[in-house]
Amino acid sequence: MTPNPFDRSSRPISSYSCRTLYSLAPLLLILAVWYGVAWIVTWLRGVPFPTPADTGMRLIDMLGGQPLLDRSIYTHTVASLLRWAVGFFAAATAGILFGMAAGWWRPVERIAMPSVHILQLVPGLAWIPVAILMFGIGEGATLFMIAITAFAPIAINVVNGVKRVDEMYVRAARMMGASNRMLFLRVLLPGALPHIVSGLRVGLGNGWRVLVAAEMIVGSGAGLGYAIIQSRWTLDYPGAFVCLVIICAVGLVVERLIFVPLERRTVERWGMQRAA
Repeated sequence: MTPNPFDRSSRPISSYSCRTLYSLAPLLLILAVWYGVAWIVTWLRGVPFPTPADTGMRLIDMLGGQPLLDRSIYTHTVASLLRWAVGFFAAATAGILFGMAAGWWRPVERIAMPSVHILQLVPGLAWIPVAILMFGIGEGATLFMIAITAFAPIAINVVNGVKRVDEMYVRAARMMGASNRMLFLRVLLPGALPHIVSGLRVGLGNGWRVLVAAEMIVGSGAGLGYAIIQSRWTLDYPGAFVCLVIICAVGLVVERLIFVPLERRTVERWGMQRAA
C-alpha cells in the first residue's frame, strides 16, 4: 500500500529517527576518520597508532584502577579540574568587576581597555616565560596562565554588556531613589547578564585549552596535560589518547550541559531572542 503523504501518524517516528541519525553522525564521522588515520600511519610509518578500540580498552582498564604514571586517571582528572576551577574563578571575578567599572565609568574604559584588548591578542602559550619567571614551575604558573587567558574575553563582554543597558532604565532607577548598590544589582547586572554569560563561556573554553598546554610545560605531579606529555617517555600512546578523550568529554559536557542551556535561558529571560 502506498503511504499517505498527508498521514501525520508516521511523522513523529521519522522525525525522531532523523534527529537520532544527525546526533550520531558526528561521532561516526570522527570514529571513521580516526580509524583511517590510524591505518594510514601504521602502514606508512610502521608505528602502532592507537585506534578507537585500543583507546576504549585502555580507558576501561584505567577506570578499573590501572595507574597512569603511578596515579589513577581520576587523580589526573580531578587535579586538572581543580586548577581550571581556581584559575577561572579568579579570572571571572576580576573580569566581571573590571568590566562593570569600565562599562560604567568612561575614564576607566579609556585608560584600561586598550591594555585588555592587547591581552586578548596574546596566545595563552606566550605567557609561559612570564609565568615561569613569576612563579617558577608548578601550580602558580599554571593558575596564572589560566587566569590571564580567561580574563580578557570576560572583561570585554562585560564592558559591552554594561554599555548596552538602556539609559532609560538607569534614569528611571535614579528617579525612584535607587542607591548605587541597587542600581548595580537591579539594573546594570541584569541588563549585562547575557553578555556576561557569553564572556564566561569564551573565557572558560580559553582557560581549559591553556590549562592542558600549561600542564604539559610547567605542570608537575598530576594532570591530564602532564600525563599526556609524560606518556611519550613510556610510549604509552593509548594512555595519552585516553587523556585526550577525557579532555574532549569534559569540554563537551561543560559546553552542552551547562553553558548552552544557561545562555539560552538568559537570552529568553531578558527578551534578547525576539530582537535576534
